[in-house]
Amino acid sequence: MKKNDRQDMHRVKKVRLTFKELVDWVYKCIGCAACQGLYRTQWPNQTYDRTCPRMDQWEFESATPGGLMWLLRGNLEGIVPMNTKTLEQLYSCSLCKACEFQCYGDHGEHITEIFLAVREKQIEQGNIPPKVKDFLENILKHGNPWGEARSKRGEWAKAIEGVRKYKFDDEFLYYVGCEGSYDTFGQRMARNLAELLVKAGFSFGILGEQEICSGNDVRLLGEKGLFEMLVEKNMKTFKDLGVKKIITLSPHDYNAFKNAYPEYGDMPEVIHYTQLLHELIKNGKLKVSSFSAKVTYHDPCFLGRYNNIYDEPREILKSIPGIELIEMKRNRENAFCCGGGGGNFYFGFLNGKARIREAYDTGAEILAVACPSCGTMLEDALKENGLEDKISIMSIPEMVKKTLLSGT
Repeated sequence: MKKNDRQDMHRVKKVRLTFKELVDWVYKCIGCAACQGLYRTQWPNQTYDRTCPRMDQWEFESATPGGLMWLLRGNLEGIVPMNTKTLEQLYSCSLCKACEFQCYGDHGEHITEIFLAVREKQIEQGNIPPKVKDFLENILKHGNPWGEARSKRGEWAKAIEGVRKYKFDDEFLYYVGCEGSYDTFGQRMARNLAELLVKAGFSFGILGEQEICSGNDVRLLGEKGLFEMLVEKNMKTFKDLGVKKIITLSPHDYNAFKNAYPEYGDMPEVIHYTQLLHELIKNGKLKVSSFSAKVTYHDPCFLGRYNNIYDEPREILKSIPGIELIEMKRNRENAFCCGGGGGNFYFGFLNGKARIREAYDTGAEILAVACPSCGTMLEDALKENGLEDKISIMSIPEMVKKTLLSGT
């Protein structure tokens, strides 16, 4: 299968398979190890670069996607118990889809779905790791994974003139999400984007304490019932307020609204903020000034591999005079995951140390991120690597705001 054919395959909406059908696909994996590295895209140079953050961090066979498939096969055959260690292996996968883009087998397009189906089965049986249980219970009770008060959800916006609760005639609902509402990096990112929208004269509003989790990571953890409850509540809110367009801060929320919610009913039009910022800069509604720096960009899995949005973030960066964009070796559909997907930004099973080192090795002064979860994971990894004075992490909204010409 050619590279472009494989990319197209992942953009086509697939019919959801039954659990039995997915179990049958588990037996298709022959342990060829293609999922462990960039064999497919680097050929014929035959350079090997790991694609799986679990494999890179733990370096043993069961940490590879193929190894996890064989663990699940052993469990299905009654040989491998679904004990604490096996559950940790299952839930530490960030479901980044890198393995799907490298797999040579016909089962490749189903790998993420297989892992998701097994998680759903564990949830049904009440076999849940403590950290996952806490994550889900906090969202059920408080609408966010940290268990923070709902009343604090809109506090990030208090100091920003022009940001208010959504009104019926607003053009956009700015859906901030859990990370943008409560996480330090996410809050900074949310404020920068809001200030850009105000600057561009956009008609938008936020939900504040009325906002709840989109459920993207809830769904990926296998808690289908809770996810459907969140879908029902969010869709009712959107309908009651007459929302026609949604702009999301997080690629995770964008993915849920764009790809999962429509299965349950009609949804407003959804765009990711990088798509909007690209248009605003392109049309001259946001005019940027010179900013001299060497920059590398990290592709978020839920923006790139899940939704094929690769160009807009790069075009935003390229539009800033003085920016030299340097690509990391693993980029676009081959980008190395920060480890934050599937709730791992909360659990801490994985870290982003390898990705930080890769960014540093490019010689870039700034690592630009488009996702609040990626920003948090990579900031933590930056400190763990002791590279705070060597390379800095900035969100795309922060970079654009820093370069705005006065008076525009």
